[in-house]
Amino acid sequence: MLDLTPKSVSERSALRINPCKTCQPVGALYAALGVHRCMPHSHGSQGCVSYHRTFLTRHFKEPAIAASSSFTEGASVFGGGPNLRAAIKNIFDIYNPDVIAVHTTCLSETIGDDLNSYILDMSIPDDKVVVYTNTPSYVGSHVTGYANMLSGFIRCLADSRAAKNGGTAVFPGFVNPGDIREIKRMLALSGLSAIVFPDQSDVMDAPMTNTYVMYPRGGTRLDDIRALGGCGRVLALGGFACAEPADVLDKKCKVPYLVLPLPIGVAATDSFVAAAAEVAGRPVPVELEEERGRLLDLMLDANPYFYNKKVAVYGDPDTVIGLSSFILELGMRPGYVITGTPGEEFVRRVEALLRDYDVENCTVKAAADLFELHQWIKNEPVDLLLGTSYGKQIAKAEDIPLVRAGFPVLDRYGHSYLPIVGYQGAIRLAKMIADALMDRQDRDCADEDLDVVM
Repeated sequence: MLDLTPKSVSERSALRINPCKTCQPVGALYAALGVHRCMPHSHGSQGCVSYHRTFLTRHFKEPAIAASSSFTEGASVFGGGPNLRAAIKNIFDIYNPDVIAVHTTCLSETIGDDLNSYILDMSIPDDKVVVYTNTPSYVGSHVTGYANMLSGFIRCLADSRAAKNGGTAVFPGFVNPGDIREIKRMLALSGLSAIVFPDQSDVMDAPMTNTYVMYPRGGTRLDDIRALGGCGRVLALGGFACAEPADVLDKKCKVPYLVLPLPIGVAATDSFVAAAAEVAGRPVPVELEEERGRLLDLMLDANPYFYNKKVAVYGDPDTVIGLSSFILELGMRPGYVITGTPGEEFVRRVEALLRDYDVENCTVKAAADLFELHQWIKNEPVDLLLGTSYGKQIAKAEDIPLVRAGFPVLDRYGHSYLPIVGYQGAIRLAKMIADALMDRQDRDCADEDLDVVM
């Protein structure tokens, strides 16, 4: 079907085809799953939350729990307050979470439901908590919803009266559990004890035990979220996912923050490792220096296969910026760099990165979709696609190698377990890229050129 995508490009403002994003509640739900014993709650119809849960389940291959206000026609006309009150009581009675994290949907936002007034009017058990945020699906993307839910937790729980303890918090960005594990490992090597919020490790990658547990042992504890107000510093990884929550915490609790790029590739990981070492008051650990050296060795060894290859990068904004930086470090050349998340800040940051490497003739666009990316590629092909599973149709139609990275990866297994952040993650990325390019070379070369030694 995608063979019929036309080469002629026309500007579209009211239509997205094969979008490079999903909606805010998906990100809000994922953020809430990073809190220990939390039940995400979708204030809208059952169909909405079914889609959001399915989307996450397909990526993580794990059940994504969530409840719903189950709107019918009556709630859509007269408001969802009664539905929400009944839902909150039933959830606490039946599922017994420590916290319910409520987010809105298109429907509840359109009719103007006031979550704050509804929740203030509820009878909530003394040892339980309800937090909320607004996540209209027709604004922003899942990354926006993730940031909004983090901000909601901070507004509702972070204690501005908490005693300043000089501690550190790390907001890891919209990343996989495997990435969070790697971030925590690097923090531990740096001697830095930090509150990681949110933390989906041991939740969305919980081990198989033959017994279903609704609330696995992972996730950021409520006491740690309350203690954010006493921290001395926040390291926010990824400006699009974490800058706003860090700013909300600063305004509420006077906690300064430093926004860093997602630690993808050499330079971005260097920035994170240096910041962690500075906060910890220790030198960069030898283990991380050696990992960096191994990464550089691999990059040099495989440089003939990377050099000057043209790449199309697409996905979430923080991830795409990190991937673009890394392929430039590899000696590759971005041809198209897009995200589905709106915001011209994305364009400014990518263009600044391209200027640093004197790269010209690269198309950069926010609020873009994969249909127009396909059209661009039909006019000027690339050597590699780097992004989510949704690029596989383009890869098949145009016979281009695809390296899957970011969110979502729906058609392969294990991606959420394995990092792309840090030096170890960059080694994995470099290997995947080199493998894809070398597999293509082996497939296309003449029989006499098919060698087993490279």
